[in-house]
Amino acid sequence: MNENGLTLTMLGTGHATVTKCYNTCFVLREGGRCFLVDGGGGNQILRILEEQGIALTQIHDLFITHSHFDHILGAVWIIRRIGQMMRGGQYDGELRIYACEEVMENLLTICRIVLMKKVTKLFEDRMRLIRLRDGDSHTILDRNIVFFDIMSTKLIQYGFKLTDENLLFCGDEPLNPSFFPQAKGVSWMLHEAFCLYSEKEKFEPYEKHHSTVRDVCRTAEELQVKNLILMHTEDSHMQDRKRLYTEEGEGVYSGKLWVPDDGESIELWGGNTQ
Repeated sequence: MNENGLTLTMLGTGHATVTKCYNTCFVLREGGRCFLVDGGGGNQILRILEEQGIALTQIHDLFITHSHFDHILGAVWIIRRIGQMMRGGQYDGELRIYACEEVMENLLTICRIVLMKKVTKLFEDRMRLIRLRDGDSHTILDRNIVFFDIMSTKLIQYGFKLTDENLLFCGDEPLNPSFFPQAKGVSWMLHEAFCLYSEKEKFEPYEKHHSTVRDVCRTAEELQVKNLILMHTEDSHMQDRKRLYTEEGEGVYSGKLWVPDDGESIELWGGNTQ
């Protein structure tokens, strides 16, 4: 991994009920600084971060996309552990938590129920709550990130565009056509792909407001996306997922298609993977 460039590390790549991989969440990291996007659904996130050599002291920015349990509950474990470290003098500076108003209130409700007051009292102090509105821009890892409401069909959810590296994160629903102009020609797009198109009857992605690999890749081809990263998938054939998804996707998409495994890193500047 290039320590001098921006790297994406997938901590999990699966949908809500997977058992053979972890729920979709990832970090953008450069050097010793990390921006964590979601936390998955459980305390496994602590083990996964440890396995990836990511210390909690490196995480000072946490974005929670929406309130589904497979995205928000892992974040509660992050908050708990960082709160303990703050109180023990093991964590310098502040933790900045980004979420829209509805998600933030849901997060605070959960935390106040399950965490001790000595941790929750850190909110609005060393844990700074940043309530997002559609179109808000923030500087994270010295880069400009614009957050946006993805216009979810289920519940409010935010994605973001990293303007410096021209990277678009679409959340875990199909990219709304309203955002096609912003996605046109982007260097990197992260998009959910629930299953293969050939298995759509088995997994019923459309009923769950999700896409198939072929659907996503056709959209990416239309939008001339240079690099497409697929995530939030089913886990029925993990050993063959990379090959099967790549074969189906490359049939309709001419850009670079990435189907990362849990723990896989992609150098956004150099275009290398490990």
